[in-house]
Amino acid sequence: MGAGVLDLRRGAVPAADVATWQDPAEHWRALTDATRHLDAPVGALHLGALRHNAADMARRAGGTPIRIATKSIRVREVIDSLLCLPGYRGVLAYTLSEAIWLAEQIDTLDDLVVGYPTAEAGAIRRLVTDLDLARRITVMVDSPAQLDLVDAVLPPTRREEVRVCLELDASWQAPVLGHLGVRRSPVHHPDEAGALAAYVADRAGFRLVGVMAYEAQIAGVADRPPGRPVDGAVNRWMQARSMSELVQRRRAAVAEVRRHADLEFVNGGGTGSLELTAADRSVTEIAAGSGILAGHLFDGYSRFTPAPAAAFALDVVRSPSERHATILGGGWIASGPPGSDRVPRIVWPDGLRMLPREAAGEVQTPVEGPGVARLRPGDRIWLRHAKSGELAEHLNEFAVVDGGEVVATVPTYRGEAKAFL
Repeated sequence: MGAGVLDLRRGAVPAADVATWQDPAEHWRALTDATRHLDAPVGALHLGALRHNAADMARRAGGTPIRIATKSIRVREVIDSLLCLPGYRGVLAYTLSEAIWLAEQIDTLDDLVVGYPTAEAGAIRRLVTDLDLARRITVMVDSPAQLDLVDAVLPPTRREEVRVCLELDASWQAPVLGHLGVRRSPVHHPDEAGALAAYVADRAGFRLVGVMAYEAQIAGVADRPPGRPVDGAVNRWMQARSMSELVQRRRAAVAEVRRHADLEFVNGGGTGSLELTAADRSVTEIAAGSGILAGHLFDGYSRFTPAPAAAFALDVVRSPSERHATILGGGWIASGPPGSDRVPRIVWPDGLRMLPREAAGEVQTPVEGPGVARLRPGDRIWLRHAKSGELAEHLNEFAVVDGGEVVATVPTYRGEAKAFL
């Protein structure tokens, strides 16, 4: 494991630390000039912005180690480089197959947690028949049925011991608003966590080593969404009360689990709640990753302002009228509740917007706005994806830009022929 071309240490290359993104005209024109020789679609990583985001996230965590949420990155070189930085330790993979691949590719990475339960029989077999993998990878559970899946592949007497993390539901049942958060684990109350911990501790072939609770309604919801002040006020009210409730419940749940297991870690997260989660004394690490590449959904937070480290450029290919230009591609829609906030955001040239009746198309995306009449075929339009890691599913590689030039190219998971979900 080494920093390689993506040395993310602050000050490693002074030119890259200049905050060019604070001047959009300078920033996007520089990216255009640096990548002009590359055919669209062009994915770009700005090295200075990556450094800024990595350092700022570590600062916000206040000394609590950050476990890298790989689904929010999906570029092995970036993950490897983050692991070289103070404040970052281990990864939170999104599938068991991905965790096994990362363990094989980064031989010094010895702390991998799979963030979601798995039903991949082939991957389970790989894990339980390889002592090295079994020592390095921890799987997620929230019910006995998930342990049954492992035993159905190979019984305890014929396999390695499996490291297990128990997931605690972090959602909040709010007055009037009802259920807030994501529907993940059925384990909500401390006594339920204790009961499951006791069950795992007594079951042969498994060892309970961690607890995770992801507060999505706090970490993944903007508290100052642009142009929606009422929503922002409601979100801030909700998040303050939800976090207060969760801190008390998580502490009690961890105490119950510790009666049955010697825990190695208690994980909370993520990017949007680093400061709040770090203040919970029951948490020993925070899972986060979205703030590194900074999809545009993370522009609406009051506690931090990430730099636009990842973006993509598409070509203008036609002008259907004096008021419109059309770019090739663009329909890279983010997961989550369907809505306009899931569509890529045009960031340069300034003032361009998509047409409401067509929006972002699979093959073409018409745009309108100031200066559109000056656009010609071959001109570049820069966009930011709503999510962070999902952009990598559309690109084989990113061009790394530093000091106004492309200094390297790094493959995405897709570029390494890996599609885990």
